[in-house]
Amino acid sequence: MQARSLLVSSVMHLVDTTLFYSPTSGGVKRYLTAKHAWLQANTSWKHSILVPGEVAHVEPGSISTVPGHPWPGTFNYRLPLNPRRWTRMIDQLEPDLIEVGDAFHPAWCAWRVAKRRHIPLVAFYHSNMPQLIARRIGEPTERVLSRYVRWLYERCDAVLAPSRYMCNYLNSIGVQHTVYQPLGVDTNVFHPSRRTLDLRSRLGLAPDTRLLVFAGRFSGEKNLNVLLYAFAKLGAPYHLLLIGGDRFARPNRNVTMIPYRRDSQKLAQWIASCDALVHAGTKETFGLVLLEAMACGRPVIAARASAVPEIVDDRVGALAEPGDGESMAEAIRALYDRDIEAVGAAARARVLKRFTWAQAFASEVNTYTSLVGSRRIRVPALPAIELGSPTS
Repeated sequence: MQARSLLVSSVMHLVDTTLFYSPTSGGVKRYLTAKHAWLQANTSWKHSILVPGEVAHVEPGSISTVPGHPWPGTFNYRLPLNPRRWTRMIDQLEPDLIEVGDAFHPAWCAWRVAKRRHIPLVAFYHSNMPQLIARRIGEPTERVLSRYVRWLYERCDAVLAPSRYMCNYLNSIGVQHTVYQPLGVDTNVFHPSRRTLDLRSRLGLAPDTRLLVFAGRFSGEKNLNVLLYAFAKLGAPYHLLLIGGDRFARPNRNVTMIPYRRDSQKLAQWIASCDALVHAGTKETFGLVLLEAMACGRPVIAARASAVPEIVDDRVGALAEPGDGESMAEAIRALYDRDIEAVGAAARARVLKRFTWAQAFASEVNTYTSLVGSRRIRVPALPAIELGSPTS
């Protein structure tokens, strides 16, 4: 314990770098900014973030940017195309430890710097890259990409994964030095007290409307067609609010679409002011928006797939069969036979017990300190087992 306290209190420079960062939205941004604030408040470590931006900018202890071109159709994501510049900028920050948040060229840039400086390199597996790409260009690519991920992560000292589901996936493709590292939620921002909006009146709905919300990207893996089918079947008085488009629209009588709430406090207001959150995605590596809704004291109805059952069970909401609109509709209907406020209170209690940022970052710092000074010695494999329903 004394050695750990000494490491945490000593001055060390952690650099986080990733391609998947938008200044206006995204779970990776929320993770990095929350980590930065927590490290400043609870340790003497210096923490720098190096991400894509409009111009080249290096500021140790803050956010530095690598210039990149905008990605069309995204929430202000940019793509820098000069790996040498990215490598130089990581080196300029003079890190003692690097964490990389993607499996593309920033990871290789970070590896080169870590190897040259003889410092630990940690990867955080935020998204399942082989499966995401394979769904777009064809399943045969998944095996090739999985081999690539293994080849890349063999060069890292530890690979953090936000769920046991993802740890198991990484283990299955040969990445054995995984560390189970759940993410967290800002429980002050995502709080039941945010339930302040009269959304039914604002959306032109009847006072007795049963209002449920989805918040996130309108991408294929979110299976919005399942939600649309479920609400078409349910009809009035059920209404689905989709937060995540680029415009206001009402594609169906009981479906309203609004732009994404980029401000976390505004997003929390809209989620907290609905009855429950619904989510049909079956490829979730963690499910941060589920926890954000639970922290707001809202039940969650989601698909029984991927990492979702590690967060959601019948005590905090309900699980529907994956890809099944009938099952989703039945789960939604059944929720209104229960005490929704009691279910929501149990959901928030689960977040407070297991999924706060303070818990996440204290665990992460323990992993970091076990690596510092190791001179890139491989950490032992950590098996990811004990899958099942979470306990409250």
